[in-house]
Amino acid sequence: MNNIKRIVLTGGPCAGKTTALVRINSHFSALGYKVFMMPEVPTMITQAGWNYLTDNHDFYYEGEKVILETQLELEDKVMRMAQTCKEPCVVVCDRGAMDISAYISPEMWNELTRSCGTSTEELRTGGRYDAVLHLVSAADGAEKFYTTANNAQRYEKADEAGLRIARELDKKVIQAWTGHPHLRVINNGEDFERKMNRVLREISAVLELPLAIEEERKYRVKVTGQLPDCTESEITQTYLTAEPDCEIRLRRRSANGYVTNIHTTRKRLSPTEELVTERQVSNALYESLLQQADPYRRTIHKSRRSFIYQGQFFELDSYAAELDGLVILETKGIGKHEEMKLPPFLEIVDDITGNTAFLNYNLALRR
Repeated sequence: MNNIKRIVLTGGPCAGKTTALVRINSHFSALGYKVFMMPEVPTMITQAGWNYLTDNHDFYYEGEKVILETQLELEDKVMRMAQTCKEPCVVVCDRGAMDISAYISPEMWNELTRSCGTSTEELRTGGRYDAVLHLVSAADGAEKFYTTANNAQRYEKADEAGLRIARELDKKVIQAWTGHPHLRVINNGEDFERKMNRVLREISAVLELPLAIEEERKYRVKVTGQLPDCTESEITQTYLTAEPDCEIRLRRRSANGYVTNIHTTRKRLSPTEELVTERQVSNALYESLLQQADPYRRTIHKSRRSFIYQGQFFELDSYAAELDGLVILETKGIGKHEEMKLPPFLEIVDDITGNTAFLNYNLALRR
């Protein structure tokens, strides 16, 4: 049976999603994939006559319920259709089910999911989506490119009040998906082309296509002030025994009361290429795989705080146990020649980009 990957493309207002969908279709079709493009369901329902600004509570609620029901049913039907294809397939969803929760109250969201026979945990961490790619809104770090021209229904206008609303929506969507094992945040980089290329690269990784090795910037830092609103998670990372030139990592991440377990294999194909595969595993399989732990490497424990600062996405890891006191800042998707916008609440101790001693794989070595 066709091993079909289902990927969500989401983001804040004016993030480049429309262009990205066109690029995805063109790029992977040229590689021999049958690309299924799921339309944005809320837009469909709005165009059908529903109005999210209505004062009629029952009308509003039924509209949101129709959106969730249609989202889930349409995804399932497209997957069923894709299973009949003989060529490799990928299903790309213009937003996914968890996006809905960012636009309504938690109480209404819980009521909606119960009525549809599902839950936040099932939709976000239950394996429904193989990856979630979030494109950061141009309202955060690329304001001069923010426009409402391509979406007449957008209520986040191109003024300061509208930009603030857009930034808040951007963060709410990220928070809605936080906890998904393959959530990737795509920055407003040094140029729009790099942003689009990052999308193609992330999907290539999900499809297990060989990738050129790229290094994210990493710094040892000190926290000198108050962090902004951020997503917090606890990570436990164990390395398993593996053949030469192959790294196998078992990671458990706890966030927002949910736990996900990810088994990652990273195999170097050449000095410049590697193949990375990720899969979500059950708690029972996680416990079983721990029996294969590399005896020469200790388990790493760290707290992660993820945040966006001036349109750039960062992960701040504070290590515990034997590595207590080590704090590492890692950038995500910032170009080699692009200036990093260092947050004022952090102080760089030293630049450790490319320093293999600070790779988690090597930090785990028992001394």
